[in-house]
Amino acid sequence: MKLLKLVLTSLAFASALAAQTITVAAAANMKYAVADIAKAFTQESGIEVKVITGASGKLTQQIMSGAPYDAFLSADVEFPGKLVQGGFTTTPAQVYAYGTLVLWTNTGADLSKGVAVVTDPAVKKIAVANPRTAPYGTEAMNTMKFYKVADAASGKIVTAESISQVGSYVTTKAVDVGFMAKSIVLSPEMKNVGQWVEVDPKSYNTIDQAMVGLKNGSPANQIAAKKFLRFMSSPKVLEILKASGYGIPAAK
Repeated sequence: MKLLKLVLTSLAFASALAAQTITVAAAANMKYAVADIAKAFTQESGIEVKVITGASGKLTQQIMSGAPYDAFLSADVEFPGKLVQGGFTTTPAQVYAYGTLVLWTNTGADLSKGVAVVTDPAVKKIAVANPRTAPYGTEAMNTMKFYKVADAASGKIVTAESISQVGSYVTTKAVDVGFMAKSIVLSPEMKNVGQWVEVDPKSYNTIDQAMVGLKNGSPANQIAAKKFLRFMSSPKVLEILKASGYGIPAAK
């Protein structure tokens, strides 16, 4: 009888483990890469991953309001740092990738001009992710200031909630150009849409994308989330990130 109880308990534990699901909040620029990462993690660990994407600032607000996310992949280090300071995390903030800013059009705008294209009279609308909540939007504004075209572009800017919405505006031709994450334009879904050029990285601050484990989930999920965060440094994930156009932190 004792042996039977032990076997049943072990089977129940194994079943619970197999059914475990963690929720990862990810910056919108990670939309495509994190889907591949989650799939690879599940194949290796048996732990399912539910992904919620959005602007880093909005996700941070949700986490601070108690959203049951288990890990957070931000588009910067400031928002994870804010969560660490507020006592919402189970790990320190760690940079997992460096983002790249691009200028994207689906209307045939002349991108040979680089960022200066925003001053072209033919360019009527420019999509930028909300600088208050989306780090790529912040750096889009910085690059326009660097090239001294911010004033000329100010009346043309269409503020998007996130990089994903910038993508929607560009693909539907609701805007003439949009400042976008390179990871989006390289994705299988978008790689054949319009044209894009990289923005010179000297014109904006380095986009350090950091991750943290969160306290809002169950103790079991906190452990699983830490496994996921460790997996983010694995060769498989680094391969996915590189293919998505991200820079990779130097090995420690």
